[in-house]
Amino acid sequence: MVTRKRGAFDGAHDMLLSAAERFSRANRRRLGAPGLRTFLNIAELWGLSEEERLLILGMPSRSTYRKWTNAVRECRDIMLNVDTLMRISIVLGIHQSLGVLQSDEREGVAWLRTPNKVPLFGGRPPMALINSGTQDGLMCVRRFLDAACGGLYMTPNEIDMAFSAYQDGDIALI
Repeated sequence: MVTRKRGAFDGAHDMLLSAAERFSRANRRRLGAPGLRTFLNIAELWGLSEEERLLILGMPSRSTYRKWTNAVRECRDIMLNVDTLMRISIVLGIHQSLGVLQSDEREGVAWLRTPNKVPLFGGRPPMALINSGTQDGLMCVRRFLDAACGGLYMTPNEIDMAFSAYQDGDIALI
């Protein structure tokens, strides 16, 4: 019997299979209900109207949206398309980043709804991009918050404004 060594191509092939499996019907059915249930909780926290929820989810028809929400409230499975699952995933990431950056959920919601001078937002609230109806709008906010979580520049808050530089006497070497 001839055995062959696994090469780099085999690992890439395995990754391709797992990517294809990630979007399989079974996996989309497995993620659909819990994903939408979590989205609905975040939408409630953010105070989103039904119209805003539809925009964020990619404009499913109202009847489809209501069918989905009724199903998840009754703990039934639903199967969402890849686009809708991606949008929900982005919203979950935005919510998670706000939790890291803000001390409580109200501050996170206030940040989403407050006009922002950062060029990305052009003086509009980040929620305007979230509600634009595009994945790009959602991803722009997600990337901005991910960068802020990673330490890249974000507009100084009250704590930052009150910060005074350390003096040599403040530093103790042990």
